[in-house]
Amino acid sequence: MSKGAISEFIQKYYLHFNAASVVDAAKAYEDQLNGGAKMLVSLAGAMSTAELGKIFAEMIRQDKVHIISCTGANLEEDIMNLVAHSHYKRVPNYRDLTPQQEWDLLEKGLNRVTDTCIPEEEAFRRLQKHIVKIWKDAEEAGERYFPHEFMYKMLLSGVLEEYYEIDLKDSWMYAAAEKNLPIVVPGWEDSTMGNIFASYVMKGELKATTMKSGIEYMTFLADWYTENSNNGIGFFQIGGGIAGDFPICVVPMLYQDMERTDTPFWSYFCQISDSTTSYGSYSGAVPNEKITWGKLDIDTPKFIIESDATIVAPLIFAYLLDM
Repeated sequence: MSKGAISEFIQKYYLHFNAASVVDAAKAYEDQLNGGAKMLVSLAGAMSTAELGKIFAEMIRQDKVHIISCTGANLEEDIMNLVAHSHYKRVPNYRDLTPQQEWDLLEKGLNRVTDTCIPEEEAFRRLQKHIVKIWKDAEEAGERYFPHEFMYKMLLSGVLEEYYEIDLKDSWMYAAAEKNLPIVVPGWEDSTMGNIFASYVMKGELKATTMKSGIEYMTFLADWYTENSNNGIGFFQIGGGIAGDFPICVVPMLYQDMERTDTPFWSYFCQISDSTTSYGSYSGAVPNEKITWGKLDIDTPKFIIESDATIVAPLIFAYLLDM
């Protein structure tokens, strides 16, 4: 299949340094898919609020991502964008805001993420009203689910349809829910919905055990990796933090702690990060360091793109989608 205009553009002009790494990483990702490998994509930062869903949802629909690791913020903020988009406020001069102006945003119920403010009432509380009922219904039925499974239930139930403010095809969470795509959400407790769930536990209205835990996410991921690694599993990391740190450790855990010495290493690794390499910086560590931790092999294709993921990730996805 011939490549589209964006793909041709980056192949023609992205020839050196970080630009060349973008093309090399995209081609190697494509090679993984062509060889039958599965691909994990990890989402850190505020990629959902950056509206990555506009292109990431299509990656999901076209089976170019097979499992996701993301922060609780990315899990919920894609849905918030779906139901409250028109109420978001853009602040292009965010670098010039004074502490008083930041306080004024708080009093207006506008929580700022760089240049974009998420509306408290229309986003957080709109989801809360529906997700709490789903949590309580599950508990009354003696059922337990993962955070992303509760979100899937809410999306697929149709209770949010009256609020939709963007094209449904631009929501990566809805695309994932339709496919029942596996997701791991390490550290979900620090998200807004995680905080809300904790508050209900503290008030005695929910049990903590109704929500499956991070340890259960790790054991789920271990089983998924074991079942799907025959042709390799690649690792495409957007940003740093727990969304990447958590899932990549499943390989040494299986190999060293479970003593399953036939466990294959990750078959591909790419990280887009603007974290500078420094002493003790995990997010800024070069991929070769991961060899010493039993995560990557000597010959694993390895790429690090030192740039803004909001610029780079859509370009790589566009290449993979023949755009």
